[in-house]
Amino acid sequence: MAAARSLPERRRASSQVYVHGTAVRRLEPAQNPPRRHQRYQEQERRQKATYRIRRNQEKALQMDLPYLAVLVAAAVCALYICVNYIHIQSGMTGRMDTIKTLEQQLDTLKAENDALETSINTSVDLDHVYKVATEELGMVYAGKDQVLLYNQTESEYVKQYEDIPEQ
Repeated sequence: MAAARSLPERRRASSQVYVHGTAVRRLEPAQNPPRRHQRYQEQERRQKATYRIRRNQEKALQMDLPYLAVLVAAAVCALYICVNYIHIQSGMTGRMDTIKTLEQQLDTLKAENDALETSINTSVDLDHVYKVATEELGMVYAGKDQVLLYNQTESEYVKQYEDIPEQ
């Protein structure tokens, strides 16, 4: 009967069976086909997972009242912070401009003061002052016996109405 088989049948039969040594083993299928009950359970599990995913996506897209209230509060807070920041920034810019203007005025006044001091120092003739004081007003330099020196250790300045010690 083996001789009666055609060539394709013999190839099919030989590809199904592998002979190793003298004992012939049967080939086992790589995977057992799932049973009908297991297939239905797998399909139900996939459908439930798909349903859960869809339901979660729909919930995520819905905006309920508390979510909307929190979102509006956050937007108002962000807007308030931005407006305050801009207000503070503009105030600082204004103050910096004021400081710059005041510094320029200070420099101008210092320059005027130095110019006036120089003109005063150059206009006063100390020789003329000495001449008027000694000749016209009769003033003289103090002599050595007229100058009294004293040490006061209590404080480093002299009070205006304090008595000067005799010796």
